[in-house]
Amino acid sequence: MNTHGEIALTEYRSRVGQVLGSSEWLEVSQRMIDQFADVTGDHQFIHVDSHAAARTPFGTTIAHGFLTLSLVSRMSFSAVPRIRDARMSINYGLNSVRFITPVKSGARVRGEFRLKGCTERQPGQWQSALEVCVAIEHAQKPALVAEWLNVTVV
Repeated sequence: MNTHGEIALTEYRSRVGQVLGSSEWLEVSQRMIDQFADVTGDHQFIHVDSHAAARTPFGTTIAHGFLTLSLVSRMSFSAVPRIRDARMSINYGLNSVRFITPVKSGARVRGEFRLKGCTERQPGQWQSALEVCVAIEHAQKPALVAEWLNVTVV
């Protein structure tokens, strides 16, 4: 559920350069990591074997970078206001993504979303570029930074 409500397209566009919002904290549990491993087939020990992972510099299992990235969509629902009268919003991809700090099992993350740009692609279609920073609670560096593109149809 979006806790930032709805705003008019003109107001949304006026927020270019501003932080639209930060999501609620979300725990990245070992169960979530294991389920992601099952879906993707990526069962590398650092993600799913707590005994072997304990002997690494991380001291525990860590989330897949792509799991953390996939949570950006979920985090956006509680952080980014919905554009009033939008018929749909479509994930258009990423211009860039960097995985900075591994997310340890049990850590909490949240996303901050800054509107970098909003341009009309064609009548009724607006492309947004969002700078996304996924923070890890009590960590100095973020889990990831990305530029995420969305197309909204009004």
